[in-house]
Amino acid sequence: MIIYGLKNCDTCRKALKPLPDARLVDVRAEGVPKGVMQRAFDQFGAALLNTRSTTWRGLSPAERENDPLALIAQHPASMKRPLIADGETLYLGWTKQVEAALKA
Repeated sequence: MIIYGLKNCDTCRKALKPLPDARLVDVRAEGVPKGVMQRAFDQFGAALLNTRSTTWRGLSPAERENDPLALIAQHPASMKRPLIADGETLYLGWTKQVEAALKA
């Protein structure tokens, strides 16, 4: 299991605690493989962008109009976190439903 997020993100740390076998991939340092990012965008669409983040709020209106995948590639912290890959299944965010599905 791979958790794509930021090493200093509280939500990513919350997800790591109950998933001791998961590996955290820091998206700022390592990025997300293009294939995984495309699958995530196909599955989650615009929800993949964290429009409540400071990174998003710091973008100009013109930058916000860019392709979401290109925007996340340029500004990895603008991705909603965590993105969890469990085999071929992807989960976005850390909710009670995601936690229950991964612990099952």
